[in-house]
Amino acid sequence: MTESSRNGGEPQNPHDPQPPLYFGPQGQSPVPATPPPPPYEPGTHRRRPRRPIALFAAAAVAAGVIGGGVGAVIGNATDHSGGSSTATGGGSAVVNAAALDGTVAGVVKAVDPSVVEINATSGQGKATGSGVIITADGQVVTNNHVVAGASQISVTYANGKTATASVVGTDSAKDLALIKIQGASGLPAATLGDSSSVAIGDQVVAIGSPEGLSNTVTSGIVSALNRDVTVPVENGDSQGQGFGGNGSGRGDQWPFSFGGNQYNGDTGSSTTTYKAIQTDASLNPGNSGGALINMAGQIVGINSAMYSDSSSGSSSSSSGSVGLGFAIPVNTVKADLANLRAGGTNQ
Repeated sequence: MTESSRNGGEPQNPHDPQPPLYFGPQGQSPVPATPPPPPYEPGTHRRRPRRPIALFAAAAVAAGVIGGGVGAVIGNATDHSGGSSTATGGGSAVVNAAALDGTVAGVVKAVDPSVVEINATSGQGKATGSGVIITADGQVVTNNHVVAGASQISVTYANGKTATASVVGTDSAKDLALIKIQGASGLPAATLGDSSSVAIGDQVVAIGSPEGLSNTVTSGIVSALNRDVTVPVENGDSQGQGFGGNGSGRGDQWPFSFGGNQYNGDTGSSTTTYKAIQTDASLNPGNSGGALINMAGQIVGINSAMYSDSSSGSSSSSSGSVGLGFAIPVNTVKADLANLRAGGTNQ
C-alpha cells in the first residue's frame, strides 16, 4: 500500500511538485518542512520596528546640530569679514586670496596691489609716505602727517602708474587722513581686519615706500600692544615740522616717546598720544601710512612712526630703523572712517 493510500488520499503522481523536506536529526526520516510565516499579515501595512526609527531620529538631530554648528562658524567668519568690509568700504574678501599660502611672499602677492606711494607737495617742501586703498573707487587711508598742508598730492600704484589725489578728511588727534584718487575705479581694495584679535608674537608684514623705495616689504612679529606713542599734531600750518623739519619729506622720522616718556625733540604743546601696535618689522622714513598685515592678508594697522634715538648724536633725518616700529590699530581707523569721510573734525 502506498503512503497516499494509507493516508486515505489519491495516489501521488511522481511527477507532481514535491513539498520541501526537512531533514531532522540524524537517523530520522525526512518530513515535509513547515512553510515559513508570511512577513506580515495579508491585507495589513507592515510596521517597522520602533527602535531603528528612534536611532535614525537621534542621528538626524545630531547631524543637524553639527551641521548647524559648522554653518554658524562659517557664517560668523563671513559676517565678521564682510561686516567689517561693508562698514569700512573695503572688499568683502582679500582680492587675491588664492595667493595666501602662509608665507610672506603669499601675503605680498595678495596685498601689495592695495598699497600706494604718496607724494605730497606744500610750500614747506615735499613729503613721501604710503597709503592703503580701501575702496575700489580710490579712497586711501594714510597718516595725517603725510598730507597735512599739502597743496598737491599724487599716488603711485604698485604697477608704477601715477594719479592725482585730494584730501577728503583729516584727524590730527589720531594722525589719520583719508584721500581720494581722482577718476579711479576698479581698484584692488584691501580688507580691513580686526586689530583686537592681534596677539603678541603674531607674524606681520609691512609694505610701504621707505626712503621713496616703492613696494618695499619687511616682516617681523608684533612685539607689544597698546603702546602710548606721542607725536606732533599736524594742522597744516607747520608742515615743515610734520615732514621732518627739513623739507625732506620724511615725516615719520621724529623721535617720539612711548610708555609715557616725553618727546626728545622740541614740539611745544602740540602733540597727541595714541595706543599703537609695536612691531619689530623694519619701518623707515616713508613707511608712514602704509600697511601692517597679518598672515591672512588683512590690514591690522597703519604704520605711523618709528623710534629714533636723537641722544645718539645722529639727526632724525639720517637715523634708520632700530626695530621699534608702531602702527595705528585698524579698529581705530575703522571707527574714524565716518568722521574722515565727512571731512574730519581735527583739522
